Amino acid sequence: MIKITLPDGSIREFASGVTPMEVAKSISEGFARNVISASFNGTTIETETPLTTDGSLILYTWNDAEGKKAFWHSTSHVMAQALEELFPGIKLTLGPAISNGFYYDVDFEDQKITDADFKKIEDRVLEISRGKHEFKMRPVSKADALELYKDNVYKTELISNLEDGTITFCDHATFTDLCRGGHIPNTGIIKAFKIMSVAGAYWRGDEKNKQLTRVYGTSFPKQKDLTEYLELLEEAKRRDHRKLGKELELFAFSQKVGQGLPLWLPKGAALRDRLEQFLKKAQKKAGYEQVVTPHIGQKELYVTSGHYAKYGADSFQPIHTPAEGEEFLLKPMNCPHHCEIYNVRPWSYKDLPKRYAEFGTVYRYEQSGELHGLTRVRGFTQDDAHIFCTPEQLDEEFKKVIDLVLYVFGSLGFENFTAQISLRDQENRDKYIGSDENWEKAENAIINAAADKGLNTVVEYGEAAFYGPKLDFMVKDALGRQWQLGTIQVDYNLPERFELTYKGADNELHRPVMIHRAPFGSMERFIAILLEHTAGNFPLWLMPEQAIILSLSEKYEIYAKKVLDLLENHEIRALIDNRSETIGKKIRDAEMQKIPFMLIVGEEEEKNGTISIRRHGQEGKGNITVTIDEFVAIVNEEIKKTLKVFTV
Repeated sequence: MIKITLPDGSIREFASGVTPMEVAKSISEGFARNVISASFNGTTIETETPLTTDGSLILYTWNDAEGKKAFWHSTSHVMAQALEELFPGIKLTLGPAISNGFYYDVDFEDQKITDADFKKIEDRVLEISRGKHEFKMRPVSKADALELYKDNVYKTELISNLEDGTITFCDHATFTDLCRGGHIPNTGIIKAFKIMSVAGAYWRGDEKNKQLTRVYGTSFPKQKDLTEYLELLEEAKRRDHRKLGKELELFAFSQKVGQGLPLWLPKGAALRDRLEQFLKKAQKKAGYEQVVTPHIGQKELYVTSGHYAKYGADSFQPIHTPAEGEEFLLKPMNCPHHCEIYNVRPWSYKDLPKRYAEFGTVYRYEQSGELHGLTRVRGFTQDDAHIFCTPEQLDEEFKKVIDLVLYVFGSLGFENFTAQISLRDQENRDKYIGSDENWEKAENAIINAAADKGLNTVVEYGEAAFYGPKLDFMVKDALGRQWQLGTIQVDYNLPERFELTYKGADNELHRPVMIHRAPFGSMERFIAILLEHTAGNFPLWLMPEQAIILSLSEKYEIYAKKVLDLLENHEIRALIDNRSETIGKKIRDAEMQKIPFMLIVGEEEEKNGTISIRRHGQEGKGNITVTIDEFVAIVNEEIKKTLKVFTV
């Protein structure tokens, strides 16, 4: 008998050789019907793999990330079979699962795949799937594997790098592929499949190698799921921040300025400024002091911090001055500069904590193929702050930063999030600096603070910064996509590297602890995600224009100007559309600009000193007529509901 530990901690005994699927059936026949993958002692296995030792078993369904991974990897095998049948002579390479689907890299040689081929490939994949062919793993000797793939240079290269006794094939139907495992029970579970796109991809990601064709696909256990996913993609296209940024005239890019270097247009600059002022106001209340640091720094600064050793090779190249041996770097991060600000004068424990904040622009070289709108750029502004405190103050300071992050999220409509505790890799410690003792103190500080604040947390090993662990806020947007927004980090290492000190109550010098934090993270990336989350319908307090005044004819322009002046007196951002266009055209254009309130003025409004309000996106619901003061009250009440009050 062997003992199997399940995720709920329960332990069950089974005869040696029991399979994960048999364990699932012992729990519930209904549950077993939904099980599509499993892992044993942390290793992905097949649902029919015999278990012969004690261990921990996790059973996955489609609702689990690992279940989807097995589902999509299995479908990549079926797609590969269909491609071999429809395009004889092609050479298959690799076909992994990725986020929301999978791909297979293929050498089509003299053949070519086009959009016109997608339908016949999809039909063949579904035809194969209906056969309910089981996925079966089998060990193969290195010699036999090389013999099977003697005409495929890609598979041969992969096999050559494997040890004899570790090579396995996966069979289904008439198809065989080199594979480590991790499949669903049979092809019949695949009910819906679609090719998403094709693209070029170099073998092993090396541009010196031959360019292959990467075929992207996705699949689902129900046709309804695929339909919903495709609808979600269409909505994502409509919400694409690059599209909305252009339509709303927020930002632009110029090839002459350079890739990955956004240009903020007047409306976008005003939007950024409102976000900055919003956070600066809260930071001032929380005891932060604003600082400003240069856009460049001497190379030695980043050598001291450790950033140059870790990232120097991938950064912008050093700037050389006329002086012999003098080198500067475009600032890749703000923290070393803030350490030097702290070092300007001696401190006592009575002076701490010191909280330095800066909206500092930093520069990091990203490959051109990795750039993407505002979410991946080469120059971006961080809402950076660094807190220098005593070890005794760390817990309270960390919790105060959590409160600030939650205030930011609450005021901007990000309510669905998880706090990810990002710790060191448990095996590879070479990529981190500092002592184990300091790391353990820093990690425990984050774990305890998150628990005390009652955050919904997950732990991820290997996701820490090289100098310290992090609390990363993983936010789900309106489309259910997850983004990392906001981070808090505990750092015992930079204070040592920069020899930061304070005089303690014992009259001796001590090292402060450093907290890195950025609720927005990057202003560029945050605005991009906010744009897509809201589809450009920002909270009213943040909108570039909160109202637009539409006069029914030129006769009412004087009254329209009077309304504008009154709104500006109440600090409501408004403008007048006095173009010689029909009111219908003006309304349509205001809708396109996503202006929250359209204020229509004509004869009745002028006579009564009122305005007729039409809300954005509420076509057919009718207008309401109110006085200027009543409208001001409506705006202020809506802002009050969404813009939270920050308390310390």
